Order: sequence, then C-alpha cells, then structure tokens
Amino acid sequence: MPRRKASKIPSPTMMRIMGRLRMLNYWLVAQIALVALKLLRLLPVDKALNFADGAARTVGPWFGRHRVALSNLRAAYPEKSEAEIEAIALDMWGNMGRLGAEYIFLGKIFDYDPETKTPGRIEVTGNDHFLKIASEDRPHIVFTGHLGNFELLPIAAATFGMKITSLFRPPNNPYLAEYIFSTRASNMGDLLASQRGASFALAGILDRGGNVGVLVDQKFKRGLRTTFFGRECETNPVLAMLARHYDCDVYPAHCIRLPGGRYRLTIEDKLALPRRDDGAVDVQATTQMLNDTVERWIREDPGQWMWFHKRWGLTEGRRRKVNKSGKLSADT
Repeated sequence: MPRRKASKIPSPTMMRIMGRLRMLNYWLVAQIALVALKLLRLLPVDKALNFADGAARTVGPWFGRHRVALSNLRAAYPEKSEAEIEAIALDMWGNMGRLGAEYIFLGKIFDYDPETKTPGRIEVTGNDHFLKIASEDRPHIVFTGHLGNFELLPIAAATFGMKITSLFRPPNNPYLAEYIFSTRASNMGDLLASQRGASFALAGILDRGGNVGVLVDQKFKRGLRTTFFGRECETNPVLAMLARHYDCDVYPAHCIRLPGGRYRLTIEDKLALPRRDDGAVDVQATTQMLNDTVERWIREDPGQWMWFHKRWGLTEGRRRKVNKSGKLSADT
C-alpha cells in the first residue's frame, strides 16, 4: 500500500508570522469599520441608518456568507421562488447594516418611557412581564434570538428596573470586540462573554437570585441534537439545564423592526416547560422548545434573522445526549 504523506506542521516561526498577519488583518478591518461608523455619526439618525441599510444590501452579496444564507433559505423555504429567496437575503443584509450603525445611536434610538404614552421609535409589548420579573426576588431566564435589534432588549429591561446579565458572543476580531463591548456596557448593564466557564458564571448569578439573558439560536459544537426549520442541528443545552437546576421561570423575548425606523420589543408569557415523570424539567424537550419558539419568530419576519449562520452543521464523531441526572454524556 502506498504511504500517506504526513501533513506538514508549520514551524513556530511560521506560526508567529501567520498570527501577526491575522492580527494585522483584524486591525485593518477594525479601522475601516470604525472610520465608517464615525462618518455615519455625522449624519442624522434616520439618514445614517438608511445609508447603512443600502450599503449593506449592495456589498453583502459579494461575501461568501451570502451563499451560505441563500443555501439556508432554500432549505428552510423550499416552496419559495429564487426571487423570493434573494429578496429575503437582501433584507437580511439591510438588517445587518442597520444593526451595525445602530451601535452609535443606541442612546438616541431608545426613547421608550413607561411613564408616558407618547409614541416614539420604541414600543413594548408585555410590560407587565418586565415589571413582574423586576419585582420578584428570585432568578429568571430571558432568551432571545438574533432578530431585529436584539441589543435593545436589555436596555428595555433596565428601563423597567430589571437587573439582568446578558450573555454575548464577542466577534473574533479583538479590536471590534473591544469597541462593541464598550458600547454595549455603557447602555446595557452587566455583560458576560460567551467563553469557557460562562455556564458556571451564569449559574452563580442565578444562585444569587439574579436574572440572565441568553441568545439561543447559534450552533453549539457537540450540543444537543435538535431540529430547526425541519433540519437537524446542534443546540446549546445550558439554558434548559439551568432552568432544571434552579426551577426558574423562562421568558421568551424578541425585537422586530417596524416601518419608519421604529421597533417593537416583545416579552411573551413564561414558557410552560416540558417535564419528566419525576417533575424535573426535560432538558432535551425544553431545548427543542427554544428552537421552535425562535423559528416561529423568524417565520413571521424572515428578513430580520441572520441566515448566514452555519446553524445546521453537525459535529462528526460522538453524539451528545442528556442522561438521567440531567448532565451531558456522549456515545459513539
């Protein structure tokens, strides 16, 4: 049998050079993005957001992620025509352009005041749920997905006196991550980066009777096998496991864009979590319920979700499941 060629491992020097080139690329991209944001800041809010929308619709299709989005949309909506699929993808890029520009205008955009009925950019549905969570001295979990401007939800929570720690995934670009973190922290209260040990940090917050906010619609490598838009995917089970351990209420919340540069923030009734025969929260069924909830929101406004996520990739090898104790295990 012919010998297989051994893969060539880069030398330490080459690894350092590659690392420095990657950081240089990150720095250059960040500088371009920050200059663009500074220029947008010179414009009135609506003109800046409309410009960002149009620019993203023009530039977005140039990127490889556009092909990922089209592929995901075709699988999710086999009944739609190519023209309809393309239109949703362009709406998605417009949504992304607005989201990026909105970071510099969060203070001006969020004009909601619970004490007045004067209409503004923001409308809130489910005010009583925000007030109820804020008044209760026990832990709660609020979850959402990457729809509309999801960053407005923790700002709304703070408006109602609700203290919440939001779990977020920082960008791979460390320079952009630093900027976004500083912008978020100045408007949204406590933040927790999604990294190793984050689940223990969330548990500590809930253990102290705090509230946590979690985005649940991204791929989680070696997560629980669930379905999303009828296709198998891997989903992070940590929310369901925390709900089981603390037996706390779980509330769905999401944001959608409305015509005229307005937004609707909705917090729904708490979920009736699926339970096993012994009364404990069923982690597998609850994780699937989260997917189903986010899918419902997306189907109502498909152009406001990030379809370029590689949400449906599956990890090869061992498959994860939940054992009787509620912990993740693996089998071959």
